[in-house]
Amino acid sequence: MPALQNDNAGMVFLSHIFTFWHFQTIQSLLSFIINIFVQTTINEKTMKAIVLTLLLLAPAINFFGAEEVRRDRVTKVLEAEPSKTYLVYKFEIKDNIAAPALHRTQRAFEEADSLMADFILLHMNTYGGAVDMADSIRTRIMQSKIPVIVFVDNNAASAGALISIAADRIYMRPGGNIGAATVVDQTGEVVPDKFQSYMRSMMRSTAEAKGRDPQIAQAMVDPAIEIEGVIEEGKVLTFTASEAMRWGFAEGMAENVEEVLELAGIQPNTIVEQQLTMTDRIIQFLISPIVSGLLIMLILGGIYFELQTPGLGFPILLAISAALLYFAPLYLEGLATHYEIVLFVLGLILIAVELFVIPGFGVTGVLGAIFVISGLALAMVGNVGFDFTGVDGGEILKSFLIVIIAFFLSLTGSFYLGQRLFTTNRFGELALNTVQETASGYTSADSTMKTLVGKTGTAFTMLRPSGKVQIDDEIYDATALTGFVDKGENIKVVKYETSQVFVVKA
Repeated sequence: MPALQNDNAGMVFLSHIFTFWHFQTIQSLLSFIINIFVQTTINEKTMKAIVLTLLLLAPAINFFGAEEVRRDRVTKVLEAEPSKTYLVYKFEIKDNIAAPALHRTQRAFEEADSLMADFILLHMNTYGGAVDMADSIRTRIMQSKIPVIVFVDNNAASAGALISIAADRIYMRPGGNIGAATVVDQTGEVVPDKFQSYMRSMMRSTAEAKGRDPQIAQAMVDPAIEIEGVIEEGKVLTFTASEAMRWGFAEGMAENVEEVLELAGIQPNTIVEQQLTMTDRIIQFLISPIVSGLLIMLILGGIYFELQTPGLGFPILLAISAALLYFAPLYLEGLATHYEIVLFVLGLILIAVELFVIPGFGVTGVLGAIFVISGLALAMVGNVGFDFTGVDGGEILKSFLIVIIAFFLSLTGSFYLGQRLFTTNRFGELALNTVQETASGYTSADSTMKTLVGKTGTAFTMLRPSGKVQIDDEIYDATALTGFVDKGENIKVVKYETSQVFVVKA
């Protein structure tokens, strides 16, 4: 080892010694020794003395603080039954932390308990998600009587970091990251400090419970926290795999689950992976974007055809069935809530009012369409009421795009089918092909309606241009030929065609 520049490092050595008392493993000790060598100017002789001193102190340090942390629940299980084949229950979180992830976690712990598993392994790769869902998962992990190991397969960001810290042990893939737990809204903007304060508290308490440094944990949330040698002020802390190991936020690095279990000393073992039930498979199928889009098309298409053929028929039954298949799995997964279903139904009511009570297409109809689209779209995202904290803005945009595209495809397809369905050779037998000519005495008009031509009356509702008119104390559907007619204005019937009365201002 080449001699360094000087031997005047007493004060630096003492400061490092005081920092060293916070370290709790031999691995951290070795990293610390290397740090001293790199950061100070100590010659070879002094360096050897420092290393020897620290190695002699290591047993005492472990005795006073580290033994309890090092002998975690995983170690205790291994020491209690060293010769058994351990049962490991494995499940995954490889998407945003939302209601489906919480549902899978709850079911995983229930199944692990029923199987009397020795360990639970969470295979994680997530960029975060809803804080409330992450808190529920964190709580379930910390309350578990079965030791929990997390394998961070690349990412444990934001809410994922909170969940990972709750585990008994953390192993990371080389090149993986953990941290960046600042709470943001759906646009990616940092939310007010009251939310950050709660997140900092959860990170601290979780780290303390698992024997990790609470100051480092909250530095993953708050950029105002500075820890010498770890993170500068103004930056949110994120660890690489090696950094997490160095500072006690990971127990090792592994390429796969098998290596994780080998590093943890869980050998031999039997792995039981979480399997989707038939119900889960059906739900996952129905909530996929393509199927959701098709169901939306069936809902809107069924409503359209029902309006073309009044009465309770097949189209409206199809629309109701599609709506149930759309909302039910989203509701079971915790994505759709009562208010989104109410919003959708309210939108349909407003559209019906616009069509049947105040004909035309004004504010009520536009508002109804907005409510329908919003209800369908928001049912696909994991917001809580009107609180979108922790919800990815991209997910919201994606859900609205799915609904809007399905909306226009449904309308276009409905118009096309309405024109073509009963005129093609394949479906020709569904339509009446015989021509009922007027010369043969056929007519679809009520003879009394023709007597209205030339009569005057008043606009019973506003004509925009369609509406209702009152003639001789009777109410008739009518269409204005001269633009809008205000309610109460005098009108005159000028013609009767296609079962429709046409009027002008009198």
